[in-house]
Amino acid sequence: MSAYVLSEETRQKFKAISVASLCTALFKRGLRNQFIQDVRPVDAKAEQMVGQAYTLRYIPAREDRNPIEVFRNPRHLQRVAVEECPSGYVMVIDSRKDARAASAGSILITRLMVRGCAGVVTDGGFRDAPGIAKLDIPCYHNRPSAPTNLTLHEACDLNVPIACGDVAVFPGDVVVGDQEGVVVVPAHLAEELANECSGMESYEAFVTEQVLAGRSIIGLYPATTEKAKEDYENWKKTKG
Repeated sequence: MSAYVLSEETRQKFKAISVASLCTALFKRGLRNQFIQDVRPVDAKAEQMVGQAYTLRYIPAREDRNPIEVFRNPRHLQRVAVEECPSGYVMVIDSRKDARAASAGSILITRLMVRGCAGVVTDGGFRDAPGIAKLDIPCYHNRPSAPTNLTLHEACDLNVPIACGDVAVFPGDVVVGDQEGVVVVPAHLAEELANECSGMESYEAFVTEQVLAGRSIIGLYPATTEKAKEDYENWKKTKG
């Protein structure tokens, strides 16, 4: 596991920061490829997903290794992952962007929810997606997929660096998901970005209010004039 531990204070900061703002802050640091491609929420949740990454990696299933009987093995890695993913963490699954078979289904996701996990992300698909949508846990996938994972996937590794939707995900990275998608924040940048982006969200709220009132975006967004900066400071005072 990563040496970094996400504090509750920082978790709450991330819950108020959009994925778009985080992508911009990461881009400023030269990180262009942190947004997981082609995943979307199974169901939009009122609260954002925030947690450190616990990873599961699939490889292509080989028929002689993955009959249905392998689920009788109590050490089957998919089942072990569900029981070991720590409370407050997000399970991130590398399904090789292959949604022809499910990465998991509603029973396993329910178990993760009951155990207090913060969410689940796969670049493949989920079976029982209508049931997963009703659960009180954020879940992201490519699309619904009915076949069992064994038809295409073999659980191979737990809590190792993986690829998910063309993004490198390391155990302990901070994973943030909103209604647009999921971004991966490297653990060593988590505190810095949480603080910086909290200010970005505040400034964008100010800008939105100004634009709705008819103000031009020139000099305002981004803030390239002293007047925009002064107006923002005054706006913050009025908002407390």
